[in-house]
Amino acid sequence: MPLRISRKHHNELLERSLAAGNQECCGLLLGQGDRVLEVVSCTNVADDPALNFELDPGVLLSRHKAARHGGMPIIGYYHSHPNGRAEPSATDAAQAADDGRYWVIIAGNSVSGWRPEGQAEQVIGFESIPILVEG
Repeated sequence: MPLRISRKHHNELLERSLAAGNQECCGLLLGQGDRVLEVVSCTNVADDPALNFELDPGVLLSRHKAARHGGMPIIGYYHSHPNGRAEPSATDAAQAADDGRYWVIIAGNSVSGWRPEGQAEQVIGFESIPILVEG
């Protein structure tokens, strides 16, 4: 089943990646089921944002709390690979959790969808998920 995203949100991901330059941008995908309804930018708090990403834990926690109180749930995460390909890296696999959420990776003009495979704390790979841009 593809991940559905509006052209507006797809373009927003490309713009955020471009604006981040040689740093990895990152954020949250909010929505319902397989449909992205909101893209939330997060500060990349990684020690070296040029090499990896770490979502701002304050934003992540506040969005989880909001979802528990009727807000839109987090259905995925996004980040860019400014000097790489739009596919998960070994670092991504080491940091990922198999929590059922989507991963979207942006590199250049490419936006790709993924889902971690494995068991909760031990991701062994990623399944490629098609992205359907609507509108």
